[in-house]
Amino acid sequence: MKLQKTLLLLLVALCVSIAPSFGQGAAKKAAAAKTEAAAGLIDINSADAATLKSIPGIGDAYSAKIIAGRPYKGKDEIVRKAGVPQGVYDKIKDKIIAKQK
Repeated sequence: MKLQKTLLLLLVALCVSIAPSFGQGAAKKAAAAKTEAAAGLIDINSADAATLKSIPGIGDAYSAKIIAGRPYKGKDEIVRKAGVPQGVYDKIKDKIIAKQK
């Protein structure tokens, strides 16, 4: 009986000590999303055509090519895969992001 109580107490202590770590992954993701939203970053892997066209230098043609070239592992791939000129990319690289699913 005493052994059972001790084991139960250890189990409860273990659960209490590790429980806070389970929510940290979701909290980190939420914080990152909040930072990106505050910075006004546009995700080239999920943005619609209208949102992409709001980026300076990106019009109908490039927004269509960006959408057709998805998914992007890195935001710099829009130069190679979508044909966005390097000069345009250099001007917009701080406004975009390529999130992975």
